[in-house]
Amino acid sequence: MPEATEELFREDAYLRETTARVVEVGDAGVVLDRTVFYPMAGGQPGDRGELRLGDGTLVPVVDTRTDEAGQIVHIVAPEAPRPVAGDEVTAAIDWARRYRLMRVHSCLHLLCRAVDEPVTGGQIGEDRGRLDFALTGEVPAKEVLTERLAGWIAQDLSISHRWVEAAELDANPELVRTMSVKPPRTGGKVRLVEIEGVDLQACGGTHVARTGEIGRVEVVKSESKGKQNRRFTVALAAD
Repeated sequence: MPEATEELFREDAYLRETTARVVEVGDAGVVLDRTVFYPMAGGQPGDRGELRLGDGTLVPVVDTRTDEAGQIVHIVAPEAPRPVAGDEVTAAIDWARRYRLMRVHSCLHLLCRAVDEPVTGGQIGEDRGRLDFALTGEVPAKEVLTERLAGWIAQDLSISHRWVEAAELDANPELVRTMSVKPPRTGGKVRLVEIEGVDLQACGGTHVARTGEIGRVEVVKSESKGKQNRRFTVALAAD
């Protein structure tokens, strides 16, 4: 069995860098014993950033993925320098990009509650995100959804997480809001993300600590994606 990478981002989404030991170096990239880099999953893109070697050499990380063996791979460009197994490095994410992804992701959890219908798909971007809903009733207006989101954001509600046994999730399937994505199970446990008084759902992604950090948003598009699917796109206001 390959050595499992310690996923520091699961417990502290605000951790920007960490020292780590190189476990493996392959054609695609580098595996570390611990990381702050989030690997692409659940509609959230993988982190970018850099690995700083002991001699000061910078190795750009252009993406982060999970390979078939379940290892987190820090993907580097083919021409980039490579560390070797056993090296000590500093792994640092592109924080400005990550923080925007966190804001969008947390906003989409609010959108889940604002529409409150089964989610069939979604995507998180750096300045906007979208969710598809199996919507059978009346389609809420963009302006109405924008107002609902603004209200929760203005309340500056806390966003927290906790771990539960996978059996608890199986007994409460309503905690899985996205029909197309299975939440990750780590050591027989599943991570729940709660927005105070508004939403609770299984999620392995990174989030801001309070809704006020999301900032001003607008539901900018509402479109039909099939007989029942309705797609809503929400955008962050320009900084």
